[in-house]
Amino acid sequence: MVRVLPHRIITLRRPPTPLAVLKESAQMGDGNGRFRSGMARLAYGNPLYALMLGGKAPGALAVIPPDPWPGDIDNGNAMLAGRMNFAGQPIMVDPNGAPNWRPQGASAGWLRAAHGFEWLRDLRAVGGDTARRRARVLVWSWLDQNGGWHAQSWAPDVLGVRLASWIGLHDFYCASADDEFRARMFESMARQLRHLLRVAPAKLDGERLIGAIKGLLYGGYCLPDQDKAAREALRLLDKELPRQILPDGGHVERNPSIQMRVLRDLIDMRAVLRVAREEVPESLQHAIDRMTPALRFFRHVDGGLALFNGGREEEPALIDTVLAQADARGRPLKSAPHTGFERLLAGRTLVLLDTGAPPPAGLDRTAHAGTLSMEVSVNKERLIVNCGSHPSQRGPWRAALAGTSAHSTMVVADTNSSEVLEKGGLGRRPTNVSCERQESDGAMLVVASHNGYSKGFGLLHRRRVYLADNGEDLRGEDTLEPVIGATPQPQPYAIRFHLHPNVQVVPVQGNDQVLLRLPSGNAWRMRVTGAVLEVAESVYLGSGDEPRRTRQIMMQGQCGPEGLTVKWALRRERKAA
Repeated sequence: MVRVLPHRIITLRRPPTPLAVLKESAQMGDGNGRFRSGMARLAYGNPLYALMLGGKAPGALAVIPPDPWPGDIDNGNAMLAGRMNFAGQPIMVDPNGAPNWRPQGASAGWLRAAHGFEWLRDLRAVGGDTARRRARVLVWSWLDQNGGWHAQSWAPDVLGVRLASWIGLHDFYCASADDEFRARMFESMARQLRHLLRVAPAKLDGERLIGAIKGLLYGGYCLPDQDKAAREALRLLDKELPRQILPDGGHVERNPSIQMRVLRDLIDMRAVLRVAREEVPESLQHAIDRMTPALRFFRHVDGGLALFNGGREEEPALIDTVLAQADARGRPLKSAPHTGFERLLAGRTLVLLDTGAPPPAGLDRTAHAGTLSMEVSVNKERLIVNCGSHPSQRGPWRAALAGTSAHSTMVVADTNSSEVLEKGGLGRRPTNVSCERQESDGAMLVVASHNGYSKGFGLLHRRRVYLADNGEDLRGEDTLEPVIGATPQPQPYAIRFHLHPNVQVVPVQGNDQVLLRLPSGNAWRMRVTGAVLEVAESVYLGSGDEPRRTRQIMMQGQCGPEGLTVKWALRRERKAA
């Protein structure tokens, strides 16, 4: 059963270090300890550095980029009522006054989201003068409390997201503001851009580096006389795209939600270049063209995304908007071998399999120990799922939901196939993950294996998944095989298939099968051989901030020195005439 738990700064007074050292100490909050925090405060938190950020402030935007993304009207109304809910953590503030931008108890995720200002879209979705005035009050109060460098609010990736948000949503909150507000806004944006230009890429990687580059590009092209920032943004982008966007179009972090967000950032950067009448680099356009089919790859038929590596369902309307704005043709891929996923589609049945190695260290911030996990949907209804992730991506929720037991795959001795680190990332992990795919007359077979249990257990997990051409017969086989030269000790194992909360489990006579009924009335019968079948409690956090109760099918037993094989079959039940 998945077990889920309930829901000093060092100030150094010395002369400032040289600029070369300042840049080296740029990135804050990245887990490198108090020494780095103290160095950055020494570098940037002093009056001399504040003077270095000064200069001529623009009076208006050179170009105004479009912002086509929908906001969350419910969250916007909650903010008007004084409820600031970010990263799954609601914090109440005075709905009419200025909030504390570093409230006691706020999580790292809350602070990142609050200081990134993407939530301005939610107020825009509410519309009207009340929402616009509230946006200005919040921006003004942020300037009061964060006018100078601060480790959290001026972290390069957060700063980049904020610059893009302030510029992209300019027409909503700033265009009709008074001269004092506008002058203060533009002065702050210019200072922040100068800092970002000095420190980027600041030891960032993955999605967070893309966010910093986006801020550079927005500031470089939308604020007047910032050609240096514009050139640096294009240089960094040209360097990063081949690293982060794999040949099959998947993002290196292997998270469907990050896939969507990075694609959206690239679309935004392309839009800025177009309104600025600049040539769009071939590498940028090519990345958008490849990422779009890969995003479609991760969609279930209900329009939401699969739940791998910390990804969430996301809003189908937002995904539709991203795909439309991408303006890139291409059907969903059948196979994403470089990213490490397989997609089996026949009739009305869709199967998605994680058949790849975890992301490399440094790019595994949200990664889960879900190697060889599987999700299944029938038409627009999800049947078998992974448990998902909490918006905070940290703490007890991280430990519970990133573990192998929270995924529809096999676990040995209640041990994760990859070591899950509570603050993000993975430790020990599989070093060899292989996959083969065969197709014949519309039927599909995927055979994949990983060695995450070789060290310590001497076992290799192999999974075979077969989907018939009509989509009504899904069969599988999970084996544990002794590694060559090893003599494994007996170990308990469990194969879990977590069910979507809308799936009803119907008791069936016997202990080797169970009937699963979908809301539409369609039913699927699961049979198991080689293991004891049990139905247990589980949780689902594919969307929203609160876990939903659900069930899981568990196949359990003991693996001996010779290994084991468990076979299972999932077939659609024909309705009686």
